[in-house]
Amino acid sequence: MRLMHIVDSLEFGGLERVVTDLAIEQKRRGDTVCVFSLLATEGLKPELEAAGVEVIVGNKRDGLDLGLILRLRRAMAWRNIDLVHAHNFVPNYHAAAAIRTMLGGPVQVCSLHDMGFRLEREKRLRQYFLWSLKHTRGVAMVGSQVHGRYVGDGLVPAERATTVLNGIPVERFRWTLERRRIARERLGVPEDALLIGAVGRQVALKNHRLLIALMPALLKRHPSLHLALVGSGPLEAELRAQAEAAGVAARVIFTGQRKDVADLTPGFDIFAMPSLTEGLSIALLEACATRLAIVATAVGGNPEIVRDGQTGLLVPPDQGEPLQAALERLLADAALRERLGQAACDWVGEHASIGALYRTCSEFYQRARGR
Repeated sequence: MRLMHIVDSLEFGGLERVVTDLAIEQKRRGDTVCVFSLLATEGLKPELEAAGVEVIVGNKRDGLDLGLILRLRRAMAWRNIDLVHAHNFVPNYHAAAAIRTMLGGPVQVCSLHDMGFRLEREKRLRQYFLWSLKHTRGVAMVGSQVHGRYVGDGLVPAERATTVLNGIPVERFRWTLERRRIARERLGVPEDALLIGAVGRQVALKNHRLLIALMPALLKRHPSLHLALVGSGPLEAELRAQAEAAGVAARVIFTGQRKDVADLTPGFDIFAMPSLTEGLSIALLEACATRLAIVATAVGGNPEIVRDGQTGLLVPPDQGEPLQAALERLLADAALRERLGQAACDWVGEHASIGALYRTCSEFYQRARGR
């Protein structure tokens, strides 16, 4: 097939990571694939181009950009695209607007990666998106919670809706003793220390402040403990100040934005996700593939990935005592960490690998084309 993925941008994020990995896998398996970014972007663009996937940049202006729609239509026509796969709201209505002006244009499908709270706040976006769905032959919701939201609220017709899981290239995250040693060196953590790690933007919804708040109590029981926060964001200075005020700054590592996340996570003993809300988290899937013991809040798509007591531990959101108890339990029991981590690794290899996502998307495309 000749495929075009349409995204807002290719800056580092979970959606962008999934689209990049999927496009590279489709290219590897023989499809002709390009990615159209509405906004000027770098981020993951060099990785796609290195894999032979063409990236087209639309340089979108604010609002409904008619020139962008023309550029998008030309890009589809010149490449004789068979199927357009738009990701979320703005890419979908731009794709629909471009295709509607083409004679015999490509089939359009859409993936919805989140719960769509923007549609409640922005009425015009909601109107444009609902119009575009009339011209979209298939809609894939990432996770059962997202599916329930859109179909249950009547936004997406059930007959055109399907549920998919995100997929990751699991081999990229394979755990070995050597990778653990290298990760510890990069993080500056002693080989025999215990290390809790979290990956994500430093914003309020990720709730990193709760992990820092628990560090003094955890250190009393586990004096070698370190905490690594991988990522950056607007709250970084505030979180650094919190660690300083709590007297744990020497044990909290702020890595900043990193391109080598897959090479850092093998150094963790525990992966912590104290988020207040989540979609179907790529970082959580990557933690599974790295064979890490996981503690996550029971929000969003987390329970679709973590089965409590089987592939990790689930705790209520924004409650310090349950989170501390779960972390204490794992810190004190290396055998439990190993058992949960291996079970999580087995699950992600079977259900959420990039190969599984490729097969699911191929079937999704064929159903849409059949309509």
